[in-house]
Amino acid sequence: MDLDSLDLDLRKVRYFVAVADRLHFGRAADDLHIAQPVLSRQIRALEKDLGTPLLTRDSHGVALTDAGRQLLADAEPLLASAHAVRRRVTVAARGNRRLMVGFRAGVTVTAAVRAFAVQHPDVLVDVQRIEWDDQAPMLLDGRIDIGYVRLPIDEAGLRVTPLYAEARVAVLPSGHRLAGKEQITEADLAGEPLVWHPDPSTQPTRRPHPNAGYLVRGVDETLEHVAAGRGISFLARSATLFYSHPEVVYVPVTDLASDQVCLAVPTSRTSPLIDDFLAAARETAEVTAECGNYEMWQLGGDAAAAKQG
Repeated sequence: MDLDSLDLDLRKVRYFVAVADRLHFGRAADDLHIAQPVLSRQIRALEKDLGTPLLTRDSHGVALTDAGRQLLADAEPLLASAHAVRRRVTVAARGNRRLMVGFRAGVTVTAAVRAFAVQHPDVLVDVQRIEWDDQAPMLLDGRIDIGYVRLPIDEAGLRVTPLYAEARVAVLPSGHRLAGKEQITEADLAGEPLVWHPDPSTQPTRRPHPNAGYLVRGVDETLEHVAAGRGISFLARSATLFYSHPEVVYVPVTDLASDQVCLAVPTSRTSPLIDDFLAAARETAEVTAECGNYEMWQLGGDAAAAKQG
């Protein structure tokens, strides 16, 4: 097969992903709102295009071949990128010049937006709050163009630039035995029940067992559970400037790993507007870090080293 001449049909890829996710042609066909024989023909056509079986079908059901597993791994960023292209073309067709910037809780983008506006007063910069599990998907599918993200993040298909690191604090009920301390260590909190979610900034050094404490989503839920005495949690220090609760206190934890803030853009996105916003974000990050007493990373240096804190 001549790979240079291969014209990969994204519709067939989308059909394949539906079958791979379900491992059942009938249910996948229902999800796609097409007839099962049509779906089967499309999968066979894709296998012919690629010159290799992607699925095995027998009396035991449907299974992925090695080639199928590889295609499934590559399909998500491929389909997301195609969706992002459609979004950008639609926006361009309206005559709009716009950047959508995503940010995590506690991260301020105002200074970067203002600095960018000096250069590009005709470009609308919109902002959107993102959660830990939305970071990569929203960048890859074009819902946001640039993201202020917190590590870790799946970097496949992304260009990630470190900005700064910040300390984390314990989130305690106001009546907690350690609520009046100026600072504490992680050992002081040993055995405490946890209010947490999979975002690492809410976790101690050791990842909690899935059944340990209350599993929540977002800062607001965390504060409510902590205030009710159901456990303690952790937050990046900057988030505490934006979230308060009358029955919750924040205490610095001196030996917790720092929370790491980065800029992320899709590797497929190359644009002078993107570059200019990234430059504005890096310049204003120095002020943000200084005001917040954060540790600045050497911008443009060894990102891998920086991510190790």
